Amino acid sequence: MIKVHHLNNSRSQRVLWLLEELGVNYELVQYERDKKTMLAPPSLKAVHPLGKSPVITDGENVLAESGAILEYLVETYGAGRLAPARGTPEYLRYRYWMHYAEGSAMPPLLLQLVFDRVETAPAPFFVKPIARGISKKVKALFIRPNIETHLDFQEAELGRHAWFAGPNFTAADIQMSYPVEAERARGGLDERRPRLMAYLKTIHDRPAYQRALERGGPYTLGD
Repeated sequence: MIKVHHLNNSRSQRVLWLLEELGVNYELVQYERDKKTMLAPPSLKAVHPLGKSPVITDGENVLAESGAILEYLVETYGAGRLAPARGTPEYLRYRYWMHYAEGSAMPPLLLQLVFDRVETAPAPFFVKPIARGISKKVKALFIRPNIETHLDFQEAELGRHAWFAGPNFTAADIQMSYPVEAERARGGLDERRPRLMAYLKTIHDRPAYQRALERGGPYTLGD
C-alpha cells in the first residue's frame, strides 16, 4: 500500500487530494511542524535524506518532490484519468503547468514570505529600521512586480480554458493549487482576478479535496 508521509500545512496536501480523486487506498503517516521554526521534524530524514514533505513510499520505491509524485501516481494508478492523452496539445499544457507550479510560480512567493519575516524578526533596535527598509525596497522593486506578472498570466490562461491544461480537470490543477492557495494567502490574490478566485472556489468544492482535508487536517498558508 502507498504510504504518504504527510507534514501538516504543506505541499503534501496535494498528494492526499490526488489519491482521493483516484480512489486509491493509502496509509497516512503524519508529522507536525516545529511550532517555533515551522520546519519539518528531524524524523522525516529517516524517510528521505532531505527531511522534507511530501514523500511517499510504494513498495520499494521512495519518491519525493510533489510534481514527481503526482506524475508517478497518475501514470501508475490513473488508468488514463487526470492527464490528457500523450501527443495532444493538452498534454503539452499539462506538462508545462506541472513544472511551472514549483519552477516559476512559487519562487517569488517564497521570497515574499522570507522578506515578510525579515521585517518582523527580532533584531537590535539600530538594525531593525535598516532591515525593514531593505526588505520593503526589495519587495517593491522585485518581488511584488514578479508576483503580479504571474497573477496576470494565470488569470489570462484561465480565460482560455476552464482548467489550466484545457477543458478538463487534471493533476496539473492539483499541482497548481498550492501556488494559487499561497497567492491568496500572502501574494495579493483577490477579487481583481475573478477567474483565479472562482478556480479556488471550484477546487474547494470538490468532494475529493474535502476528503483530503478531513484526513490531512487544517490547511492554511497564511502563516
